Amino acid sequence: MAEIHPTAIVDKTAEIADDVKIGPYCIVGPHVKLGSGCVLHSHVVLGGPSTFGKNNEFFPFAVIGSKTQDLKYKCEPTFLEVGDNNVFRENCNINRGTTPETKTIIGNNNLFLINSHCGHEVHVGNNVIMSGYAAAAGHCEIGDWAIISGCAALHQFVRIGEHAMVGGASKIVQDVAPYMIADGGLLRSVNLVGLKRRGFAEDDIRAIKYAYRKLFLDKKSNMAINIQLLQDEGDEKFVQNPHVQRILEFVKASERGFMH
Repeated sequence: MAEIHPTAIVDKTAEIADDVKIGPYCIVGPHVKLGSGCVLHSHVVLGGPSTFGKNNEFFPFAVIGSKTQDLKYKCEPTFLEVGDNNVFRENCNINRGTTPETKTIIGNNNLFLINSHCGHEVHVGNNVIMSGYAAAAGHCEIGDWAIISGCAALHQFVRIGEHAMVGGASKIVQDVAPYMIADGGLLRSVNLVGLKRRGFAEDDIRAIKYAYRKLFLDKKSNMAINIQLLQDEGDEKFVQNPHVQRILEFVKASERGFMH
């Protein structure tokens, strides 16, 4: 049987795994599914319909799965889908999608620090850190291993590439390419420290640095020309590197434009 404190309120439609722990004054709303090993410490509010995988941990005053703040919402059922091994610290807030066809999706092994926020239809990958007071507006996409530093704000529909880092108190209104650091409204450099910590090979790091120089540091031409020059005239051993190909794929798919 799940361990549920007598002051907690659990809706009769909620589905709770046998080893879940729900602490004092928590509220688990309608159509919430909690997987094995989840822990709600106290004063946690989970709204639904929402699905949570295994071993998620919720700290006091986290509000996860509340209804979208989008004014277009018409009160129909909307959804949040959360994977495994995520940590939601104090006052973290994550909203469900705006329509039944779209979900807010959180992957695995993510850390959401105090007062962080993800709006409707945000997609977060795996191993992401959302630092204190960081906020992602609706429809943002945050790739695997990205770090969003404290008080950073992501505009609607912005994409943050995998292994990228956003500096503290940054206002991000365009996409941030994978493996890069964005800070103060500008693309600053390759995320060298992060890549080394995650075991990237030296050859891969050299290729990423080469792409950064060719695409983002050459201000003489626009990005479309830089992409074409890199593909047609760039050093083949770098251009064919899978991480460089990923950067090219990312910038070509950008709809908001990208920081440079």
